[in-house]
Amino acid sequence: MRIICLDLEGVLIPEVWIALSHKLNISELMQTTRDIPDYNQLMNYRLDILNRNNVRIHHITELVATMKPLEGAREFLSRARMFGQPIILSDTFEEFIMPLISMLGNPLILCNNLHIDNTGVIQSYHIRQKEGKQHAVRALQDLKYFVTSIGDSYNDLSMLRAANQGILFRPPLAIKKRTEFPVVTTYQQLLSLIEHP
Repeated sequence: MRIICLDLEGVLIPEVWIALSHKLNISELMQTTRDIPDYNQLMNYRLDILNRNNVRIHHITELVATMKPLEGAREFLSRARMFGQPIILSDTFEEFIMPLISMLGNPLILCNNLHIDNTGVIQSYHIRQKEGKQHAVRALQDLKYFVTSIGDSYNDLSMLRAANQGILFRPPLAIKKRTEFPVVTTYQQLLSLIEHP
């Protein structure tokens, strides 16, 4: 039996923080895990920008309500189920991402949480476990599952390295050049690699 572990942003949905940057015209929010490998550094940077610009949680939830999955993502997940059970392993946050998960057909997602005060200020964030994606893959392997992992960013590399099969989907050039994983750019190519690991 196989489990297919997928990153979310950049693999199945657009990057939420980039979309927020465009909507609010705050260029500093363009930075993602494709640019900054240290997730804690990235999130502390984001929270500082949000607070300096008086951005509240409702700004993010309103944006997410207007977003759609990447073209073909829902169909890809449906077809991938022929080969294994998909699980999304993401560093995103439950407090705003669930509408997009619903649009993807409600696959299981394991992600993080925000601490928000009663005025909507995002005060801090809670990461469930350091290197949580990697630990999830290893736990599934301990249960005797064959794990395929799919990601696009620095924070996905430990998950890909831990998996029985690791695949990069549309990564930036800096990551593509530095890693040993096969790279695909379409969901059809992705399905072909999953079918023939």
